[in-house]
Amino acid sequence: MDRQKQSVVKRTLGSWVFDGNTLLQVLLVVIILVTVVTRVIPLEMQKRIVNEAIYLKQLKLLGIYCTLYFVSVMTASLLKFFINIIQAVISERATAGMRSALFDHILTMPLGFFRGTQPGTVVNSLVNELTLPGNYIGMAVAIPLTNILTLVAFAIYLFRLNPLLAGISFVIYPLMVVVIPLLQGRVNRENRRRINLSRQVSSTIVEAISGLHEVQANGGFALANRNFTRLVNALRTIRVRWSLLKSGVKVVNNFGTSLGPVIIFVLGGYLTIRGELELGALVAFLSAQEKLYDPWKELVEFYQVYQDGSVTYYKTMGFYDVPIEHLMLPPGREPLKLLPAIETENLTLETAEGIKLIEGVTLALKPGEHLALVGFSGSGKSTLAMCLAQLLNYTSGRAAIGGEEIRDLTRADMVCTLGLVSQAPFIFNGTIRENLEYAHAAIHGQEGFLAEKFDPTLDDLIYVLQQSGMFVDVLKFGLTTIIDRNDTTLASTIIQVRKNFQADFGQEMSEWVEFYNDEQYLNHSSVGDNIIFGTARTTAFNADNLVKNTFFMTFLNDADLLRPLLSLAINLAEQTVDILKNIPDEALFFAQSPIMPGEFDRYSDLVQRIKGKNLHQLTNNQQSLLLTLALRFSPGRHKTALMPDFLKSLILEGRHMFRERIRETDNDPISFFGQEDYIYSQTILNNILFGRTKSSSANVQERINQSIVHLLVAEDLLERIIETGMKFKVGTNGNRLSGGQQQKLAIARAFLKSAPILIMDEATSALDNHSQKRIQNVLAGRLRGKTTLIAVVHRLDNLMDYDKIAFMKSGKIIEMGSYDELVEKKGNLYELINRH
Repeated sequence: MDRQKQSVVKRTLGSWVFDGNTLLQVLLVVIILVTVVTRVIPLEMQKRIVNEAIYLKQLKLLGIYCTLYFVSVMTASLLKFFINIIQAVISERATAGMRSALFDHILTMPLGFFRGTQPGTVVNSLVNELTLPGNYIGMAVAIPLTNILTLVAFAIYLFRLNPLLAGISFVIYPLMVVVIPLLQGRVNRENRRRINLSRQVSSTIVEAISGLHEVQANGGFALANRNFTRLVNALRTIRVRWSLLKSGVKVVNNFGTSLGPVIIFVLGGYLTIRGELELGALVAFLSAQEKLYDPWKELVEFYQVYQDGSVTYYKTMGFYDVPIEHLMLPPGREPLKLLPAIETENLTLETAEGIKLIEGVTLALKPGEHLALVGFSGSGKSTLAMCLAQLLNYTSGRAAIGGEEIRDLTRADMVCTLGLVSQAPFIFNGTIRENLEYAHAAIHGQEGFLAEKFDPTLDDLIYVLQQSGMFVDVLKFGLTTIIDRNDTTLASTIIQVRKNFQADFGQEMSEWVEFYNDEQYLNHSSVGDNIIFGTARTTAFNADNLVKNTFFMTFLNDADLLRPLLSLAINLAEQTVDILKNIPDEALFFAQSPIMPGEFDRYSDLVQRIKGKNLHQLTNNQQSLLLTLALRFSPGRHKTALMPDFLKSLILEGRHMFRERIRETDNDPISFFGQEDYIYSQTILNNILFGRTKSSSANVQERINQSIVHLLVAEDLLERIIETGMKFKVGTNGNRLSGGQQQKLAIARAFLKSAPILIMDEATSALDNHSQKRIQNVLAGRLRGKTTLIAVVHRLDNLMDYDKIAFMKSGKIIEMGSYDELVEKKGNLYELINRH
């Protein structure tokens, strides 16, 4: 982690040419030298084939010269292939190196820079803008060296054949060298404009998508689209001019190279006719003239790539050339082990516009003391916390940790001393465990700031999960995991937990759980689930596809279930439509009905169409709609109609018939429920319950969870489930977690880091009262006297647990002391408490 070397934004583009690629560049030079020789040999062979083999009618010479010609051409082609491969490797290495180095630099830049820079701009810089400079690095040695040496070799050879003709052949290209750079200058100017506008377009897209909820809520579609369209049209105009100028460079180049053969034909033909030039030499000249086009063309294209890459590179690096406020690592020493004592004196943070966000803040905290920052919104509480965390730079005054000025400490010193939990913590894409260990790994991991390496044990992780209240959530994620079919050991253990659950808690839980029983009708499962009594292994037997499944429909008819189910469905449809016809189309009102909100109009129309019809008069489409309704009907949940007892008995008979029928097929599409069988398509929790819950009450779920945890502990399986739960993928920005879960995970992350100082900026604002109390008990208990704590507090009933309370207003601490002192004083805190 050597981050004290020259900043990437100060490096020149040329410094990347040999950076990590020296051996490859040397290899390129060797291959290029051989390639140049193989390019000249065919010219000599052409001359000899005409002058010696053909003119003297020597077949042997013809064979030798043609063979040498062929071998040299093949060798040149193969060597060109190897050159291209090496160029590509160098280019990709350089691009990756630039991206990594710039990203490393960006991570250390002041937070203030990113308040005016959209994430899309950074993404565009790292992903797109460094591609052109990387392409140039791959070409930097190979292209100019290959083509310049080729031109020199051709020049030497052609001047030996005929100095006059050679001189005239080459005179065109110096003229082009003057004209093309003039055009290229205009290309570069347009390219710079293109880059700037591309960044604006990227930023506009990111801003619109990030704030899409505001755009939609305020109806700002036209405003957002007009701004975007204006930028896109401007970018289109610039890109057209840029493309035209680039094409102009190529046209001038092509015209010059096409003029050469005309001169050779006129002057060379004249000299040959007069006998002053051999016919073979003329052929060699014509061939060389054609081949001269390629190196000049590649040099011109290389010049364009260099200009584009150079403009892009320096534009990009210049954009991020912002002074780094703090070193990452201390030079020549380990990070300081600072005493967790905090002092500030007349601390002030003033913006460039002269607004004082905090002013004259003076405070002192001894190691292990706890300070609560309170005040109204905008009073400067979070700003003060960010200054003490070195995330914002104060403009005057003094702030010290362990006697060391905060502005003089390196990031490593701060990171190893301080933990931070913000109100809206950032959760990284990955697993819960990866997020949990993130702060700890930054200090003790493979590339950690400290030399000592330490991996937390599973017990350590479970401990902080319990302290933060995240344990139950992780347990839930573990229990809702679907295990691999090859994990038969875990499956057999869970089956044993299932048996113990029913043996120990079955009678108590029967009030809340309807256990699967092959001989009983399940009132809290759908009709379809009662018939199948298992889970589908193929999509054909999914609930939504049953009415389209020929096998299943044939079975219903053979089991005498088709007509009773149609009758049930007609009753369901009529009762539901009658009850819900004047109710809003919202899920809440349809919860006790098998008809879903978006289906009401369809079934209402169906009821009208089938009124007065007999079952045999129904169309196939009408039967399908009715059967869909019947198969999803669950008597325990859907109260709009009753389930006849005779139909329950008929379905139980049909259940056994269905199982026999299925087992006669070859594809085994159903995993049937069996007390001794693990259901691999179901979660661990469902396999333990082996039934359906009758209630969604939180208290019921809590009681079930407690029972399951008790059994998991008895089977020594709890840690395995927690470990599985920590593999849960949290999604981008943790979007698969609730706000409360994100805060609990961030708090657990800080607890695992166990830094001497902890700053919590309204870190429990998204938690319920019970969870907040749990966290506060940990802070007031385990961390009391061990960790220096600064907390921005929003719950006033927790203030009694703090050693000191600082009341802030307009960026100043207007009163500070213990809870009892401030209440007795009857000042601002007293008024705030009584107001609530």
